[in-house]
Amino acid sequence: MAARKIVIDCDPGQDDAIAILMALASPDRLEVAAITTVAGNVPLALTEKNARALVELAGRDDVPVHIGCSRPMLRPLETAEYVHGETGLNGANLAEPRIAPAPGHAVDAILGILAREPEGSVTLVPTGPLTNVALAMVKAPEVMARAAQIVLMGGAVDLGNVTPAAEFNIYVDPHAAHVVFGFGLPITMFGLDVTHKVTVTDARLEAIRAIDTPAGRAAYGMLEFYNRYDRQRYDTEGGPLHDPCTIAWLLEPALFEGRDCFVEIDTTSPTCIGRTVVDWWRRSDHPPNATVMREADADGFFRLLNDCLKRL
Repeated sequence: MAARKIVIDCDPGQDDAIAILMALASPDRLEVAAITTVAGNVPLALTEKNARALVELAGRDDVPVHIGCSRPMLRPLETAEYVHGETGLNGANLAEPRIAPAPGHAVDAILGILAREPEGSVTLVPTGPLTNVALAMVKAPEVMARAAQIVLMGGAVDLGNVTPAAEFNIYVDPHAAHVVFGFGLPITMFGLDVTHKVTVTDARLEAIRAIDTPAGRAAYGMLEFYNRYDRQRYDTEGGPLHDPCTIAWLLEPALFEGRDCFVEIDTTSPTCIGRTVVDWWRRSDHPPNATVMREADADGFFRLLNDCLKRL
């Protein structure tokens, strides 16, 4: 079976980094056509630099990294150094990347890939704010309609993590999320409800530490740093590992369960802006526009993650 072609749109971020490494470690299953970067966890100058460093770490200099949007569509940028550190990848100690960014804006790169590949053959995997994806939809909706699906990390059925109501990726650019969820492409959504079931416990972290390769050591360092904030905040055995759930599902969909729901984005409320209002119990007349994941096989997820890291 041919590898599934994907574009990873991201804001690395330690959890984005793990998602990228998993995808790049699986070329027989996933063909990463490009990595596109957006401002989010840290400013754009760092997210694009981090993506290039990760491509080099994985030994995949063939994968182009395109620079995208430096701010949300309508709101000022809010970042999360308080979680990810001042570089976004604190704990990894990666070398300065040697490869240059690929020419062309991320929005145009996404549209170019979709235009040249067979219709329905490219999956978009956004793991940061949805600014690039939404602007591509606005710029060339007929081209974006050629995508197979969108598999994203963002939102929540229940509580938020940056406000009581909103998850970070959606909160940073709720207007972009509104465009994406209303566009009509099939969406698979990994929100906080499911990602909080995939936690980096001490035992799981030690198993990663035992992978004594450059990628394994970098992953351990990133997750050891990343774990500190969320473990304290949530008073749990380990912090949740959000973004890699998207790649894990593409590799092993049986690891997750969810249901089709209608999801709309709050873009107006002063207290709930960025909330993903998920009609889990199908109380509205709106047809579903997303498959919302809510259950995860955490042990299976970490077996898959370790297998990926061992291949790099």
